[in-house]
Amino acid sequence: MPLRNLTETRTHMTPKPRLVDSFGRVHNNLRISVTDRCNIRCVYCMPEKVEFMPRERLLSYEEIARFVAIVAPLGIDKIRLTGGEPLLRKDLDVLVRMIKAIDGVADVGMTTNGMLLAPMARRLRDAGLERINVSLDTLDPGRFERLSRRPGLEDAIEGVLAAKREGFDPVKLNAVIIRGFNEEDIAPLGRFAREHGLEVRFIEYMPLDAGHLWEREKVVFAAEILDVLTREIGPLAPTPDQDPRAPALDYDYLDGGGRVGLIASVSRPFCMSCNRLRLTSDGKIRNCLFALEETDVRDLLRSDTPDEAVARAVAASVAAKWEGHEINTARFIQPDRPMYSIGG
Repeated sequence: MPLRNLTETRTHMTPKPRLVDSFGRVHNNLRISVTDRCNIRCVYCMPEKVEFMPRERLLSYEEIARFVAIVAPLGIDKIRLTGGEPLLRKDLDVLVRMIKAIDGVADVGMTTNGMLLAPMARRLRDAGLERINVSLDTLDPGRFERLSRRPGLEDAIEGVLAAKREGFDPVKLNAVIIRGFNEEDIAPLGRFAREHGLEVRFIEYMPLDAGHLWEREKVVFAAEILDVLTREIGPLAPTPDQDPRAPALDYDYLDGGGRVGLIASVSRPFCMSCNRLRLTSDGKIRNCLFALEETDVRDLLRSDTPDEAVARAVAASVAAKWEGHEINTARFIQPDRPMYSIGG
């Protein structure tokens, strides 16, 4: 099948094919998990004891780069590397260079827990990595260990500061707030971000834990978080001209002291503006974070399968994307894969 029949037909109005689902959502954002391995065991993401995939099941850098080269002409121009912990993959800067060299890729970012970031920050910056998100749920060492089941807060903070020193812009903190665990960290994280010129994004607790122990009662909703920040730090106003496809609702402090993002996945699902698809570390395409079905492209990438066949598989996955995850309905089914195996 000709590539132009996979997606929208080329016209002078659409200079290249686009990945569009049945709801008209255009997909240009690809999140690539490079490993399921992690050096911590966050309670909302993975179990205390876990058996990671054999390394031979993971896509190689060459396979990942081939996949990006296939989907870039379909309109994928924004890449984010995730894990597990992506910096557990040796020489991740090599992969960054490979992806940056692909025509059509405009932006490459990474999400990390920051613990291994400080010694790698310059190499990643030199390779062309542009944006870094660091998952940091607390500034309290005791709560850090209870949440992550491992020590390492000082290393994570040093990673954040190293990224800032090396000129990454923006550097964002991702904080999952869980009732009964770390509500008291909302204001301290907000102040820390203001002090160091960072943007903190608070994320509602989602049902993606390995033990399927998620409870709605443990969700601290975005409106509550906004109230805490306003009361304890200062008034905020919605950021003008926000990207309607972005998952976060952005707010600026009225005193000019920075920006806060709220990802309200539970209380305000943003499914109908979603522009993302995911490639797992073992080569599965997921058209939604909560998808119950996957498309296997690893075997296609490891064979003599033409690039056009891989592109057709991607287009078919996007075309089959559902309306939304339905967390707030009785129809919701939690996926078998926990977060660390999907890719953050």
